[in-house]
Amino acid sequence: MKYSVCVPAVLGGKEIDEALKAVRDAGFDSYEFWGWWDENQDMDQYLAAQEKYSLTPVALCTKFVPLTDPAQRDAYVKGLQETIEVCKKLGCGTIISQVGNDMTGMTREAQHASIVDGLKECASMLEESGVTLVIEPLNTKIDHVGYYMWSSEEGYQVVDEVGCKNIKVLFDLYHQYIMDDLDMEKVLANMDKIAHFHVAGYPGRHEPLIDSEIAYPSIL
Repeated sequence: MKYSVCVPAVLGGKEIDEALKAVRDAGFDSYEFWGWWDENQDMDQYLAAQEKYSLTPVALCTKFVPLTDPAQRDAYVKGLQETIEVCKKLGCGTIISQVGNDMTGMTREAQHASIVDGLKECASMLEESGVTLVIEPLNTKIDHVGYYMWSSEEGYQVVDEVGCKNIKVLFDLYHQYIMDDLDMEKVLANMDKIAHFHVAGYPGRHEPLIDSEIAYPSIL
């Protein structure tokens, strides 16, 4: 298993060089971050710092355009195309995608279909680039009220329906624990559909191995 540090979550507020130096000083050789399009994110600075400290970027986010809304499909595809170019620049192999909020007045079946159709439209560009896109179920009880996809099972269903080897699930153990969806037998049974994990302690989303009721040593 390869470990990475999510820079904005753990080292938020630090300058890029300082943050990546801290990742290396802590003994890690991989990092990830969220929105490359944010005004405080300079890809040239990331590239220089990761080369300086011999770090590999393992994941970053695509633009937060909802897949649940078919009317925004073109904007999602355009954002993903731009994100793939950023991945090529940095040498990053994984793109994290949220699927969007639950659409008022639209059935869950229709939104599920919109997610699947949108990802199918993106499949060829992901396969050609060699980059993997991971969709992320999130908890809707505390941190992401109103978000559409909270169930890992639905994430696996989407992956199966899309049928692209470059589209998988990001399994966040913190989010799934909150949603009573942390069943390790099911996780192991679906490892072929999972490409990335996130961890954080509960409650409080703090250090996973220091202050958490989630049994991370056993899980890992």
